[in-house]
Amino acid sequence: MDIKHKVIEIIADQAMIDPADVTMESSLEDLGIDSLGLVESIFAIEEAFDIQVPFNANEPTESDFDISSVGSIVRNIEKLVADQKS
Repeated sequence: MDIKHKVIEIIADQAMIDPADVTMESSLEDLGIDSLGLVESIFAIEEAFDIQVPFNANEPTESDFDISSVGSIVRNIEKLVADQKS
């Protein structure tokens, strides 16, 4: 499973846009995803990859999980998946 493409698919689905319109530089705000959409996206990501995203991921000052862009979310998911496998 390609983590990048799956995360983009989940985020695009939540934003109700074509995955081709999601770039690694896009912020969730740029894509029109609000805090409820973020929570729903995180639940979908957790389910898709069988991981646990830190509960405070939506609080940048409280979490190491960076949600400032799609690229940072992908990198964090890749790290969580790799950590789970080790």
